Amino acid sequence: MEELSNLLQKHVSVVTNQGKTFVGTLTGVDTENLSVCLTNAKSEQAGEIHKLFINGSTILQISSFEKPFDLQSLGERLERVFPRMVRVMDDAGVIVVMDRIRLNEKGIIEGSGPAAERVQRVFDEFIREKGIKA
Repeated sequence: MEELSNLLQKHVSVVTNQGKTFVGTLTGVDTENLSVCLTNAKSEQAGEIHKLFINGSTILQISSFEKPFDLQSLGERLERVFPRMVRVMDDAGVIVVMDRIRLNEKGIIEGSGPAAERVQRVFDEFIREKGIKA
């Protein structure tokens, strides 16, 4: 389940079929049985838990507190600077520019040189305008 993998390292809430709610950072997902690992989790019943593993068969709901990163809008912005050289790969959470510069919601993950510097400037401006913490 790709959407669940996109929530890795994000702040989430997990509700179990026993009525327990845990809030923490999603640090692991088993996509076969949907078991999850939360780090720095909190619950009213158990207090603070450094690392918590929850069996997928007991999970009723997983909610994200963070607004998803708008990869499409960033891709459109980059397309204005690099016409017909931008591919948005939503499934991987990556934008590829000129087939050699890769970036995600955190910034450039592959590529260097003047073109990569230009991509970084567009990214920084986009982040600043949207008020996003990178």
